[in-house]
Amino acid sequence: MAARKSSKDGVLSRVSSSISESPIVYKGKRVASDAGFVAKKLLKSTGKAAWIAGTTFLILVVPLIIEMDREAQFNELELQQASLLGAPAVAAPLK
Repeated sequence: MAARKSSKDGVLSRVSSSISESPIVYKGKRVASDAGFVAKKLLKSTGKAAWIAGTTFLILVVPLIIEMDREAQFNELELQQASLLGAPAVAAPLK
């Protein structure tokens, strides 16, 4: 019975080694490896692009938003002061 089991192991071993050495399996492994490499490069470049976009937004757009908010508050304050002093409220000109 032990001899029979070892002959089955031999057949399975031969079949699995012939399948793993198949050109189709080799090409499949190579394609998977290439796909992994491309995915890694894509993620790396996407991360760099996200970093550049984020820092550019912080440096250029956030100060602009803050300044526009200050200007809107200043215009609102002028309108409030004008109404307290009795002058007719004039809508601020649109820029």
